[in-house]
Amino acid sequence: MTTKPPAAMGLTPHRPHTPLGWVRTSSLRMAYTLGTLAVFLLVWEAACHVFGIGAYLLPKPSDVLAQMADDPVFLLRHTAATAWATVAGFALAVVAGVVLAVVIVYSPFLEKTLFTSLVAFNAIPKVAIAPLFILWIGTGIESKVLMAFLIAIFPIIVDTVAGLRSVDPAQLDLISIYRSSRLQIFWKIRFPNALPSIFAGMKVSVTLALIGAIVGEFVGANQGLGFVILQAQGTYQTPLVFAAIAVLSILGVVLFNLIDAAEHLALPWHVSNRGKRGRR
Repeated sequence: MTTKPPAAMGLTPHRPHTPLGWVRTSSLRMAYTLGTLAVFLLVWEAACHVFGIGAYLLPKPSDVLAQMADDPVFLLRHTAATAWATVAGFALAVVAGVVLAVVIVYSPFLEKTLFTSLVAFNAIPKVAIAPLFILWIGTGIESKVLMAFLIAIFPIIVDTVAGLRSVDPAQLDLISIYRSSRLQIFWKIRFPNALPSIFAGMKVSVTLALIGAIVGEFVGANQGLGFVILQAQGTYQTPLVFAAIAVLSILGVVLFNLIDAAEHLALPWHVSNRGKRGRR
């Protein structure tokens, strides 16, 4: 009996996903994004000219770019403060979230108590408790890190728990034949299986951490992009408000893409990364 090659059966053989392929795919996606953004900015610019909208109400994109170019060091300094609080809070959320998820999965008692408490705490608007952090910790970077941590940790816990529980029972039955310990099962089966879910949670959490840092800066701060937005709003410097928002958007995209790149490097075998190659 002869076996037809995959191409003869209308199937495309799988080719290993390479870093170069991922870079090309990301570059193409970025080109589409920049093209769409350019069209949007041109329409915005034209609308402001045609309808005579004042800069104090809705500045033109050219006014925003001029504001950014006027004192780039000022924006960079405050961006660095926000980025540091975001990254620190996000890193703490990843470590604590994964540890808590492991404890919840392996302890039925903590699943019923701790997990329920976390759900209840997550339902509390963080803006409502942010002033308490200012009273307890002060207006320094610590309160912003804590706010970013609290907002970012819940998706990490939920996705990690889901990943650790989604192991194929056949794999667990197979490894139990070899009398593997619970620690071996965790490192060889459960944790690798949960990595795609962990990275999915990280992508959500990194943007939430940025939101948390901004919320902390809104409540009380003397540096950061949230502080810049409040100060500019109070003095009706609308172009500066939009410039800070634009920088925030760029920062969020950069952080998200860094997690996406880390996922590609850590999980080149995962179907989501193979799918990116197939869409080229």
